[in-house]
Amino acid sequence: MAELTYREAVAYGIAQEMRRDSSLVILGEDIAAAGGVFKTTVGLLDEFGPDRVRDTPISEQAILGAAMGAAMTGVPVIAEIMFSDFLAVCWDIVANEIAKSRYMTNGQVSFPLVIRTANGGGVRFGAQHSQSVENWAMMIPGLKVVAPSTPEDVVGLMAASIRDPDPVVFFEHKALMGTKAEIPDGEIVAELGTAKVLREGTDVTIAALASMVPRTLDAAERLQQDGISADVIDVRTLVPLDTRTLLSSVEKTGRFFTVEENPRLCGWGAELVSIVAEEGFWNLDGPSIRITTPHIPLPAAASLEDLALPSVDRIYETVCKSVESGGGA
Repeated sequence: MAELTYREAVAYGIAQEMRRDSSLVILGEDIAAAGGVFKTTVGLLDEFGPDRVRDTPISEQAILGAAMGAAMTGVPVIAEIMFSDFLAVCWDIVANEIAKSRYMTNGQVSFPLVIRTANGGGVRFGAQHSQSVENWAMMIPGLKVVAPSTPEDVVGLMAASIRDPDPVVFFEHKALMGTKAEIPDGEIVAELGTAKVLREGTDVTIAALASMVPRTLDAAERLQQDGISADVIDVRTLVPLDTRTLLSSVEKTGRFFTVEENPRLCGWGAELVSIVAEEGFWNLDGPSIRITTPHIPLPAAASLEDLALPSVDRIYETVCKSVESGGGA
């Protein structure tokens, strides 16, 4: 069993799949000799060579245009967009071309393509380099959306994404890059569309994603000290979404909370709350509550960024207030 950081797990997971499939290639800015701006591709060039680990020009359109063309001819591709904010630069290729081509060709063309990108705040990169944009991808039919919170899930979900015949947008969280955990020996392959119950509870269900998962677990520990027992669910993949695990948990606890980095308007938590309202309404003992970032650009100043992102204190206090009041927060 090896102990890996989240960033090391990215390279570990890619290498696992490149050894399995000799046709798999990866391309992006500074991913080869430099090992990636977040050092998530270190060692890949040495092991797999320049034909399979390719640096590109500084052009998100070129990266995804080349990746799309390769995938359409059956070559499996991993394409890195350095910061998820930069998906805006090449969004036509993602949302109108990559996402739609399988449908528009009546299934004649598949897309063995993974778009990896560094997502989220917490590292003081400011409004244009700290956004959490998984909800952009979630709303586009034809894309699968993954956002792991642990090194083991990085490896397992990376493998599942690479082996999937459809395009997957894989969000790696910048604030988790230095976190460490042991991962099992041997091949690791997870399943897309499966959430994980990380903590069993009976009083409330709290669903979180990526960097909000460890904060939610810390908040659940404090809630337990106050006699509030929390089911904590790591959503892991937004598309496909594991609604069964969410609804089963709400059936048990009767109260539902989501914790997300997205600005409050149209974040993924709103979709989860809507599903619970439609399919689990009679199991609810109170209104479902979203804990989010305010609807603002994320500040670069440390004190303001910390205030904007959902903190352990805010998660704990919001759940306490709701439970104690018997209703909303």
